[in-house]
Amino acid sequence: MATESLSDQDLLLKQLKAFDESKAGVKGIVDAGVTKIPEMFIHPQIDHGQETQTKFSISVVDLTDSAVGMSRHAEVIDEVRRAAETVGLFQVVNHGIPKKVMEEILQAMRGFHELPKEVKAEYYSSDPKKKVRFVGINKLARSSSRNYWRDSFICDMTYSEPLDPKELPEVCRDITMEYSKYAHKLGVTLFELLSEGLGLKPDHFLGLECAKAHYILGSYYPACPQPELTIGVNKHTDRSFLTMLLQNHVRGLQVLYENHWIDVPPIPGAILVNIGDLLQASILISNNIYKSGIHRVLSMKEGPRVSVGCFFQHPLDSADRTYGPIKELTSEENPPIYRGTTLADYLQGHFVKGIINGVSGLEYLKDSGSVTLVYLIVFEPSGHFRSKTRERLWISFGPTPVAFLAHEGWRGLAARDEDFVKRF
Repeated sequence: MATESLSDQDLLLKQLKAFDESKAGVKGIVDAGVTKIPEMFIHPQIDHGQETQTKFSISVVDLTDSAVGMSRHAEVIDEVRRAAETVGLFQVVNHGIPKKVMEEILQAMRGFHELPKEVKAEYYSSDPKKKVRFVGINKLARSSSRNYWRDSFICDMTYSEPLDPKELPEVCRDITMEYSKYAHKLGVTLFELLSEGLGLKPDHFLGLECAKAHYILGSYYPACPQPELTIGVNKHTDRSFLTMLLQNHVRGLQVLYENHWIDVPPIPGAILVNIGDLLQASILISNNIYKSGIHRVLSMKEGPRVSVGCFFQHPLDSADRTYGPIKELTSEENPPIYRGTTLADYLQGHFVKGIINGVSGLEYLKDSGSVTLVYLIVFEPSGHFRSKTRERLWISFGPTPVAFLAHEGWRGLAARDEDFVKRF
């Protein structure tokens, strides 16, 4: 049995390596005419049930006349605040982005993903420093050998280092630059409304540079022959301050609310807004008043599903800036929930320990942990030893020199003592 498990793991690794080297993405597998998805896309630990709570629906906020001094300003602030406090996700209409621009960016992103694979391969990269890149493997797949049924095209639009439009493929060049400008303007409006929803000045979040950097993510979810076996994106929270999502007519997005998955059906002309981890506690700032919505994307037999996300995040060149709960929002009766952190330390929590344990990186800002260089030992679900590496983790050891980790059947431990890990 052990040999069979080890062989299965070797097969997954070979599949993942071949998939990565093909540079064709999930679209390439679909184009090959598969009727059964490869093992590397099967997620046996994921609950594929579509239990939904029909008594709750996602708020739709009309931004008409919402500017300062206009008739609906106070009403819109209240609607945005209530949505951000409950589920952390809402849709906005009459937001100022022209219908033609939204249609063209969706068409352009679909156009990129449907280019000949030889053309797309020129942009294929796992290097996060590249401002324009095509990605077929998610971060978790590199440790679990299980990939999502999604291809991604990423464009870093950080204003401190402007993107040269010539770096973008011609099929989506002009419209990506145009959409980015409209999305940034809408983002500024939303940050102002969210600030006022906390009783702060409209420019409070803007003063924290929440709108200084964003990236555009064009996601492509091909029709799947066995959607019950895989998933577009597993449950997660965004590591952004704020995410704005434009989606085509194909459903699949769900948000978790009171332990039920709620369908988020596409609304023509609407932009979906999602509070990110860095705005919940709003990067520790709003002290848990706003919620970072847990969401996922199901795989569907219908497709492709195309979405264009705009993720507002802090520029990485300011990763050492320290954030903490807003003083105006804390008191003896309402003490801080989260401690202060730098963006660099938060990202360690989100991408390493948070992903391993399947929770938000914010959970590791509630204890006395810190970023520590440790020995990380990982075991497969079968119990076989997988790897031993040195990693920097946001972690709390307590009275012992060992911390135990688990995610989707994978187990691991982090140790400070080199002598302890020599037995592995």
